[in-house]
Amino acid sequence: MTRQRASVLWIMLLTLASMATSLALACTAPVSALAALAAVHMRRRDGIALAVAAWAANQAGGFVVLGYSHDPKTLAWAFGLGTAAAGSAIGACAALSQLKLQSVAARLAIAYVAAFVAGKLVTLCWAMMLGGVAITLHPGYSLDQFLRNGAILIGLYALYRLLVAIGVPAPLRQHPAAA
Repeated sequence: MTRQRASVLWIMLLTLASMATSLALACTAPVSALAALAAVHMRRRDGIALAVAAWAANQAGGFVVLGYSHDPKTLAWAFGLGTAAAGSAIGACAALSQLKLQSVAARLAIAYVAAFVAGKLVTLCWAMMLGGVAITLHPGYSLDQFLRNGAILIGLYALYRLLVAIGVPAPLRQHPAAA
């Protein structure tokens, strides 16, 4: 299998893991966790593709399975959350591009915080236009999101390590100078 195909495989595997997590925990896609994992182990464009794929799968589940409303505000929020997913991936990659850390744990932690903050900021911009600033900034809700996504990151990283250990080829990584 080529490294490019391995990257596509990882996007699919992690999107499926995200969908399973979202369904099991009745929560939104763990985009911050995915963005952090991707920033450490994948190319920037593959990380963005992963975040958007996870968002799209989550939205498909919401609109098709859970019967989300098709009113303009709900559709605008769906689009807004897609931009927040991409923003999370970009934020995680940007944070790591400024640092030259060797520790995977430190890189994951920094990428995770950057992804979470970037995603929150993009969501806040949408909330200022569509309503929902109070819930977007609510400390309890934000802490719950942060902790839940952090736990999911640990699980996804364990899954990543397990799959690589049993022979699933690692995804194509960013050039070291750009990582």
